[in-house]
Amino acid sequence: MTSYLIGLVGTGIGPSASPALHEREADELGLRYLYRRLDLDVLRRPVADVLAAARLAGFDGLNVTHPAKQAVLPHLDELSPEAEALGAVNTVVFRENRAIGHNTDATGFARSLTRGLPDVPLDDVVLLGAGGAGAAVAHALLSLGTGRLTVHDVDDRRSARLAGALEHRFGEGRARTGDPTALARADGLVHATPTGMAAHPGSPVPAELLHEDLWVADIVYRPLETPLLAAARARGCRVLHGGGMVVLQAAESFRLFTGAEPDPARMLRHFDSLEGEAARAA
Repeated sequence: MTSYLIGLVGTGIGPSASPALHEREADELGLRYLYRRLDLDVLRRPVADVLAAARLAGFDGLNVTHPAKQAVLPHLDELSPEAEALGAVNTVVFRENRAIGHNTDATGFARSLTRGLPDVPLDDVVLLGAGGAGAAVAHALLSLGTGRLTVHDVDDRRSARLAGALEHRFGEGRARTGDPTALARADGLVHATPTGMAAHPGSPVPAELLHEDLWVADIVYRPLETPLLAAARARGCRVLHGGGMVVLQAAESFRLFTGAEPDPARMLRHFDSLEGEAARAA
């Protein structure tokens, strides 16, 4: 195949960089590639209906983002081992009338953290957000060697479910539920909720809980400098924005959709140019 029709399913996806990232990389590889936004708020249809319509319309695959990474699970025919372990999907590939769910968020975050903050301590990390993105980040952190992960979500039951699943996979004592006061003794903080995006303004934690011995990573990338990262930088923390994760997970999704090998370094340069264009437009 040299021609692909791909979509992005979620809410508030107008600012997403994914269409441009995928289409530019396809251009570099000589592929015809159309990437369309399927905003659940605009379509006013549940994710099950959008998935079925995409199949009928001949889409080759979908990326899935907030709030559908877990809601999409019952409507798929098969899950990759990684997606099954995480309980969340961000990539759906349509093959031979089957919808196969994958997750590239975990590897995307792990590679971004290793690239952007290569030598930070991982003994004790706090994770804010236990949804689909949070689950991927949690698995990435524990796979990288985090000794103890404290999970906090506004939904206590969701925090407990994720912490339990993590202990089942990685061992007793590796994960627990908690609240942001755990930051007082933590090495790092990872934020994995929509807070900080244009549609969800604000910071997920009070600035006074941040301290200079803490590193802070945010998965939000529009804007790159979220209120959380600005407050952390002001407190002397080392910080990592969400740009690396979105690019590196996109590269792996692109490979799953097309079978072609993308160039992650080139896609990172594309992202930098896109952010420059966005800044000039503002």
